[in-house]
Amino acid sequence: MVIGLLGGSFDPAHEGHAHITREAIKRLGLDRVWWLVSPGNPLKSRQPAPMAQRLVQARAMMHHPKVVVTDLEQRLGTRATVDTIEALRRIYPGVRFVWLMGADNLVQFHKWERWRDILRAVPVAVLARPGSGVAARLAVAARAFRVHQVERGEGLGQRRPPAWAFVNLPMHGESSSAIRARGEWRREGTRADGADGIKGNGAMGEGSE
Repeated sequence: MVIGLLGGSFDPAHEGHAHITREAIKRLGLDRVWWLVSPGNPLKSRQPAPMAQRLVQARAMMHHPKVVVTDLEQRLGTRATVDTIEALRRIYPGVRFVWLMGADNLVQFHKWERWRDILRAVPVAVLARPGSGVAARLAVAARAFRVHQVERGEGLGQRRPPAWAFVNLPMHGESSSAIRARGEWRREGTRADGADGIKGNGAMGEGSE
């Protein structure tokens, strides 16, 4: 079985997440995709909405028989993506995992904790995102692992890492930050004056919004 892992704060989840997930299943031949809703993101100063709120919203957004929305990172107690991947490989030794991420995240991937170990642990599919194509192809991680880039994403899960592919797909411009800016997503516990009544839990993990 090949399972794609899409990590992020999903604050909130939106049609862009659903779009790249469906495309990844189709283009990479994945048996499942797990949305790993993280407790937070160490590269962002802003704390996300409470986990329970984000899980409910993400499950309402993503309806697909091959997709599971989960709080595995919180339950595993892992702080960084590399720790989550290592834990999952120990728990599910017969499963092949593929890390899924948007091209915008590849640009800052070299800032993630032990990012090289992620690329050496599992194949990585970099999914095209609006405005990030050129920057992603010139990213530190892309240049460092250029020799391990494969031309197409088909069968990526069967490749021995390090192996990564840039996957072109139809663009979807929605983003969590744009939704928040439009005032369409409010954290539970936020007061009418905009002050936040919810404190972050301190557990953090990298990933997309």
